[in-house]
Amino acid sequence: MGGGPRVLGIVLAGGEGKRLMPLTADRAKPAVPFGGAYRLIDFVLSNLANAGYRRLAVLTQYKSHSLDRHIATAWRQSSMFGDFVAPVPAQQRLGPRWYTGSADAIFQSLNLIQDDHPDYVVVFGADHVYRMDPSQMVQQHIDSGAAVTVAGIRQARSEAHQFGVIEAGGTDGTKIMRFLEKPKDPPAVPGSPDEAYVSMGNYVFTTKDLIEVLHADAADDSSMHDMGGNIIPSLTADGTASVYDFADNVVPGATDRDRGYWRDVGTIEAYHEAHMDLVSVLPVFNLYNDKWPILTAQVPLPPAKFVEGGTAHETIVGAGSIVAGAHVRGSVLSHDVHVGEGAYIEGSILMPGVRIGRGAVVRRAILDKNVVVPAGAKIGIDDEHDRTRFSVSDTGIVTIGKGVVVQP
Repeated sequence: MGGGPRVLGIVLAGGEGKRLMPLTADRAKPAVPFGGAYRLIDFVLSNLANAGYRRLAVLTQYKSHSLDRHIATAWRQSSMFGDFVAPVPAQQRLGPRWYTGSADAIFQSLNLIQDDHPDYVVVFGADHVYRMDPSQMVQQHIDSGAAVTVAGIRQARSEAHQFGVIEAGGTDGTKIMRFLEKPKDPPAVPGSPDEAYVSMGNYVFTTKDLIEVLHADAADDSSMHDMGGNIIPSLTADGTASVYDFADNVVPGATDRDRGYWRDVGTIEAYHEAHMDLVSVLPVFNLYNDKWPILTAQVPLPPAKFVEGGTAHETIVGAGSIVAGAHVRGSVLSHDVHVGEGAYIEGSILMPGVRIGRGAVVRRAILDKNVVVPAGAKIGIDDEHDRTRFSVSDTGIVTIGKGVVVQP
């Protein structure tokens, strides 16, 4: 980092992701594959690493094996400059218990902060799809002298009641006056009556203030020990919290279309929609921005292959995949996916190792790793029949869990 302020990154990656079942049946939400080549955690780690923050602790908890393995293989850092991306499981330093909340996760991991001696601590969530340059938020935080800065994204006021909402004020409109969890009547952004600031779950703390507030929170038996629910309101009450407007963030290489994109993929519907955002001719989220790349481990597979008249339209196709005499539309095929002759895939997400038999039809479906669809099978055609076999969302998206061999 040279002569600048010393910044430690902490990524909160303990998410269980119940609303993403069955994709989270045996993996933590941040480890869920996304976009054909990535896992959800790659987005936050890429944002931090591209900004030059490469000393990162990832706090894990729930079903973390695949997440730990991904970090160990994809995110190895050179030890020469002291860089690291380290998964940190619940260490039970304060007795035999798991993390009781996101603030408790950091409190139980205070040794990381004390060992590193950072000036500032960046605490980001692990399961959103977006690009951001966190260094711009850190700079605003330093200039403001606040104890904490919370990233806020502008949402329509009519929608904001589903989220944690920031009421901003003060002379420059960046001081947090109140932090409200799912308010019925969300307060507006200063100067913009139809918008509200929704918390993105991304925070920058001045280290000494973070340590103080964590100790006070840990001693409070009535606290839920949650960052959004307890820590931020506590600092707001002290008058030392400020908001960073995500709309001010400038990411190199962003297009007009994908600037300011941020998606919480916490439900099957949102997860499916976010994939559909990737595949249009002018994508709503552009994976091909080489000035701010999304980084991950690349698998050693040959290029994708289309044979026997196989075609794909508005579709991402990963390495090692083979489309043989089949037609694919508006879909995301990860690496090592095989689609057999005469099959038809539309509006679907196929994860690594999926096998689609001859003449099969798959519409508006999410197939987890190594799912096998036999010849002639139909998924996403008969809603009632699908509900007897698979998980089907309210809008009819079929999700089939890892390794399932569909019965013909």
